[in-house]
Amino acid sequence: MSQTVRGVISRKKGEPVEVVDVVIPDPGLGEVVVDVTACGVCHTDLTYREGGINDEFPFLLGHEAAGTVETVGAGVTNVEPGDFVILNWRAVCGQCRACKRGRPHLCFDTHNAAQKMTLTDGTELTPALGIGAFADKTLVHEGQCTKVDPEADPAVAGLLGCGVMAGLGAAVNTGAVGRDDTVAVIGCGGVGDAAIAGARLVGAKRIIAVDTDNKKLDWARDFGATHTVNARELDPVQTIQDLTDGFGADVVIDAVGRPETWKQAFYARDLAGTVVLVGVPTPDMTLEMPLIDFFSRGGSLKSSWYGDCLPERDFPTLISLYLQGRLPLERFVTERIGIDDVEEAFGKMHGGQVLRSVVIL
Repeated sequence: MSQTVRGVISRKKGEPVEVVDVVIPDPGLGEVVVDVTACGVCHTDLTYREGGINDEFPFLLGHEAAGTVETVGAGVTNVEPGDFVILNWRAVCGQCRACKRGRPHLCFDTHNAAQKMTLTDGTELTPALGIGAFADKTLVHEGQCTKVDPEADPAVAGLLGCGVMAGLGAAVNTGAVGRDDTVAVIGCGGVGDAAIAGARLVGAKRIIAVDTDNKKLDWARDFGATHTVNARELDPVQTIQDLTDGFGADVVIDAVGRPETWKQAFYARDLAGTVVLVGVPTPDMTLEMPLIDFFSRGGSLKSSWYGDCLPERDFPTLISLYLQGRLPLERFVTERIGIDDVEEAFGKMHGGQVLRSVVIL
């Protein structure tokens, strides 16, 4: 039997979100119903509301979630009822050309639930990143569920489902930051601070945080930045070079995703350094630079999708490090809110007042 739960939807572009009744079907082949415990308010949810992803309204928002498996459909082998899981939006297929070449983190055919969740009038909902977890329960593909230690705080664990994993993975997986490296991170919101935490975790000797907001630079220090640069007051490229004996950083991570910040990252790296783009640009953004500047520098220019993570590999390890006190994931949770407070949380996030508001269900 299907069941009806509360959920937060975006009905029309730019309009405030609504809490409505959502119909969750019984899980089908390879599908799982998850009783959601907590879900972070991510900027991507706001981007959905603003029509920045696509126009497949109405959206069922929310995707940085943790909860408990309630029921499973036929053929499910990854999880069983009662398992504590983090939801992810890259359930790899194992069959596409990326997976077969040993690069499953680049999977081109990730799985989502085949059935649709709906409004009570039958209107089909588009779940944010294939998850839709601003709801008491949600329907996902079994591969979107990663079992982790149930001792973890769900409000903390769920943040690995998107922003924290994206930033931390940009440093550890994509940027391959190593012990004694110098790292610069441009943009110190949730993703940037996660990159800083990741760089610290693997032993970077110098971590330079760049932002235009002193409050965010204070957050960056909390996560391990050894130096901070207010880009309104100082030239970030010159300052990073000054802090690195004129050479530039080994790895520079752009957690903003704008042409101007990417150029700063490019020119602030060492000659054989790495630039990692993890901030998401909008489709209208373009980049114009002298081609000779690319030719005259070695190193790597990389984009990081979801921190190039493999959830089944990375989530349990990161939760273990958190429970050991070696990874301060709890610092990302600024406030815990109710399901009716999502619209207000969008305002706080847009104004830079919070790292993460987390909906407790």
